[in-house]
Amino acid sequence: MKKTIYAIAMLLTLTGCVNMIPTNIIGGRSGNGELVVIDAGHGGHDSGAIGGDQYEKTLVLQIAKKVKNSLQNRGYRVYLTRDGDRFLKLSQRTHIADVKNAKVFVSIHANAAPTKNRYRAAHGIETYFLQKTRDAKSQRIAKRENESVLQGTDSLSKNVIIDSVLNGPKIVQSHKLAIDVQNSIVQGVKNGYGGVKDGGVRPAPFYVLVGASRPSILVEVGYITNPQERARLFKSDYQKRIADGIANGIGRYLKNRERELGI
Repeated sequence: MKKTIYAIAMLLTLTGCVNMIPTNIIGGRSGNGELVVIDAGHGGHDSGAIGGDQYEKTLVLQIAKKVKNSLQNRGYRVYLTRDGDRFLKLSQRTHIADVKNAKVFVSIHANAAPTKNRYRAAHGIETYFLQKTRDAKSQRIAKRENESVLQGTDSLSKNVIIDSVLNGPKIVQSHKLAIDVQNSIVQGVKNGYGGVKDGGVRPAPFYVLVGASRPSILVEVGYITNPQERARLFKSDYQKRIADGIANGIGRYLKNRERELGI
């Protein structure tokens, strides 16, 4: 019971209204466009998925930096949750998006097949938004990504955290953002590479998406355990196509959002 109460308190702290944060912490708008927070998953002692001798934490940081450049070229301001090989707790990653008053939060990850006999079969690009699901694949992927940030948290507390944020406009907008980003990535990489699988947009209980009180998604850029896909993922050109796709998708979502609000 104490753990559950603590989990609720942590959630309220993380998802509190941005207006409650002192303006001197947030800082003023620079006039260079909307702010986007890009999160490179894992880092430090948490290598993430491993394929061959390559680490997920290294791959996603390389892509995150390219996303930053791509967004800045489009006039957006960008903040990376990490720009080096260090580990951040879940609360640190999502809290940054709120303190910085970002328009969207995008976490970048690489996927992994569950067993060795699936290494060559499992491939593709997928984008997730926060939601419970009965889909076994989404549950499995979320479980793997959540392990590093939820050690010691009991199952009841986890369910309380998720249930507290599943309703409301954040989920609807996150779904829209996920669709725009997924479509843009797939279109971009397919223009230069064959055999790219569109894994689609999926709901899943990724806890890294819980804390940010704004549209938030998680992109799985490919399977690091698939030899062919891994080789592509570590090519600068392929990374740039993914990065440009993420940037284009974010831009499309924000433009559509402006039209919806009549701005």
